[in-house]
Amino acid sequence: MSDRRYFTRSAVEASVNRWDWALLPLVLAVLVLLAMAAAQMARPFHLGEALPLSLDPTQLPYYLLRTTLRMFIALAASVVFACVFAVLAAKVRAAEKVLVPLLDILQSIPILGFQAIAVAPFIALFPGNLFGVELAALFAIFTSQAWNMAFSLYQSLRTVPGELQEAARIFQLSGWQRFWRLELPFAMPGLLWNMMMSMSGGWFFVVASEAISVAGQDIKLPGVGSYIAVAIEARDLGAIGWAILGMLIGILLYDQLFFRPLLAWADKFRFEATGSENAPQSWLLTWLRRTALLQRLGAWPGRWITASFASFKKRHDGRSIHARPQAPNPLWARAWDAFIAALVLFAVWRLVSFIHTEVGWGEAAHVFQLGFYTLMRVLVLIAVASVIWVPIGVWIGLNPRIAGRVQAVAQFLAAFPSNLVFPVAVLFIVKFKLNPDVWLSPLIILGTQWYLLFNVVAGAATIPTELRLAAQNLGLKGWLAWKRYLLPAIFPSFVTGAITASGGSWNASIVAEYVTWGDTHLQAAGLGSYIQQMTTAGDFPRIALGIGVMCVFVMALNHWVWRRLYRIAEERMHF
Repeated sequence: MSDRRYFTRSAVEASVNRWDWALLPLVLAVLVLLAMAAAQMARPFHLGEALPLSLDPTQLPYYLLRTTLRMFIALAASVVFACVFAVLAAKVRAAEKVLVPLLDILQSIPILGFQAIAVAPFIALFPGNLFGVELAALFAIFTSQAWNMAFSLYQSLRTVPGELQEAARIFQLSGWQRFWRLELPFAMPGLLWNMMMSMSGGWFFVVASEAISVAGQDIKLPGVGSYIAVAIEARDLGAIGWAILGMLIGILLYDQLFFRPLLAWADKFRFEATGSENAPQSWLLTWLRRTALLQRLGAWPGRWITASFASFKKRHDGRSIHARPQAPNPLWARAWDAFIAALVLFAVWRLVSFIHTEVGWGEAAHVFQLGFYTLMRVLVLIAVASVIWVPIGVWIGLNPRIAGRVQAVAQFLAAFPSNLVFPVAVLFIVKFKLNPDVWLSPLIILGTQWYLLFNVVAGAATIPTELRLAAQNLGLKGWLAWKRYLLPAIFPSFVTGAITASGGSWNASIVAEYVTWGDTHLQAAGLGSYIQQMTTAGDFPRIALGIGVMCVFVMALNHWVWRRLYRIAEERMHF
């Protein structure tokens, strides 16, 4: 018997060693590619220099690697930002009053606005090489990824179940321990689905991120986005087709090699007393678990975090006088509220002065009217998208096997650049002489509807198995099932998806309400088309007016609609 056990253990160890040797070429290939990309980023560069960019399909694999590398670097920065923002906004009441409205403003500012602000400083910071331009592109991709992840993690921290919070208090967990032991694991499934949506959002804006205009010069970094921009300028439909194929291959690869293993790994963080019957599976995760080298490397961050608990533990137990909660001094809260009110009044005064001196009150009234048109489009489209995608998202989330099959397809559809659909929309509207005010509207929600789908899938996927079984045993079907447990379970995730979809729709209106293909121009009356026209004309006061009015509409909508729904989710509609 002992010989048999020894033989079995030796066979397993030999198998693990073979997996280690099989992994070595993959690690070396990744290191070589990273070194090549770093060398290209650090190459000498001067404004006015045209970077070599070819529509040859054989160059697409290299462009795909460059674009994917930028997106993963921006994704890592977005995760760090989301963690810092969510913890401050969820834990510190004074910070929440500033950070949440600030995030509303940031997600409503067009990506082109961020790019215009960031390009010149980054280039000035690294003169004479391409690294500054690369950082500007990374910053633009970051602004298309970070906001929905921050909202998702913030919503998860605000809706941690009460029994888990009570357990954390009983075990005397410090804030650092609570974050790593309770809050981040609880938020992990939803955060991962929003990371997938962020990657798709990066693809959606990849053309604007890699084709940069600065100082009257057009800089196109090697990447899929620049490839698409050049193909559109040349009206090369064949090159556009190759770009779409390259995007599909890239999305399939990082879905299988990155997101699918993470989702299968994160299934252990589901809040339930029993195991899931149909847990997500990943062939790569199974392979990696048989690799001793990666097991040792993967255990290192866990050991570091666990070791840090000793340094960030509470200095007293629950019986200490220091453990008694102390009411904050109300004077500090009132002073902070007064400071915020003063800032708001200053901003209003500056806005009034700007309107009076730069653009006039008639123009401001006209822009607010255009903003109302765009608001109606956004609300109607989100309502229609909710009716379509909420049932589909719940169905996908409740069936992990189906989720695994449609996951990559959903990422590809969410990543599909909207400007590739514009030519078809223009030809369709012109041929049938349709009203652009109506038929250009669906282009607004084309890329942002996926925020709803991905968040609803994340919410449905975290419904405890025992709750599903209890609903089945009680015979809950149809509307009764939706009313009693499905809608309450997904409601916090739905609100997060609606907030990010709303902000993204306002952003997308800039390119969707004013569409150009060749010599044909179609325009829908709205705030987005106004900003696009003023940008083309170079009228900076009116550009600032349009963006300012858009921020006002987004903040008002979030305050009066979505924040109220958030409070309902925190108080009643969650498990």
